[in-house]
Amino acid sequence: MYSEEITSAAGSVSQVREITSRIMRICKEKDITTIIIGHVTKDGNLAGPRVLEHMVDVVLYLEGERYFSYRVLRGVKNRFGSTNEIGMFEMQNQGLVEISNPSSVLISEREDGTVGTVVVASLEGTRPLLLELQVLTTQTVCPIPKRTANGMDYNRVSVLIAVLEKRLHIPLGMQDIYLNIVGGIRVNEPSIDLGVILAAVSSYKNVSIDKKLVAIGEVGLTGEVRSVNMIEKRLREIEKLGFKTCIIPENNKKLLKDKFNLEIIGVKNINEAVKFILK
Repeated sequence: MYSEEITSAAGSVSQVREITSRIMRICKEKDITTIIIGHVTKDGNLAGPRVLEHMVDVVLYLEGERYFSYRVLRGVKNRFGSTNEIGMFEMQNQGLVEISNPSSVLISEREDGTVGTVVVASLEGTRPLLLELQVLTTQTVCPIPKRTANGMDYNRVSVLIAVLEKRLHIPLGMQDIYLNIVGGIRVNEPSIDLGVILAAVSSYKNVSIDKKLVAIGEVGLTGEVRSVNMIEKRLREIEKLGFKTCIIPENNKKLLKDKFNLEIIGVKNINEAVKFILK
């Protein structure tokens, strides 16, 4: 993106602004759509002057982990529509192929009797997404226990571990803790908090969680399980994929309008949820 008519160097703000303006003018005159492809930094932000993001109508990020074949197309700006939607694709020999039902793909390899794993129901925009969340706890050999989180904010995981120690008196201070969301998917929604708690307890107690159980709920610092939005849409996805039991916040259960072919367990705090999986 360079014009000899402008004295500044290629990639400068004035160059980017002028070239993008010319492209936009041609697009509007010819009634055509143009895609400008840019690089991203190591932090995941668009490289170069941010003025380009302000000028265009739509900004899309194609995300994915290096060692996974799945790619997520996520909108971060849409001047004429919602940014709360994602598209999920798989890289195959013929290119990127759309995955029409991501939930069934992401939880297809779960086995019976596995310890430290649970299915959670996240929401990407208006699309419910069922994910397998795994937690491994093991006795540490280092003075400072190791904490690793793949697919979830590390600080959030640290907070949930502290809540688990304080409210349930589970001694995790000398345990290495590893968390992973299967498929290379990254989730920022707090509705998976309860799943982290249950998977951690399952791994520490060496007790498996029912394969047909799904956990939904945000966990507060006092150990309470807070309600989440669009609970009925999540439950419809859970029911469609053949699950039998779902642990949800008590406040969400009170407000349910539709009937579901599920055993719905309402819990007020993490103590009630943990008692259910350990019984």
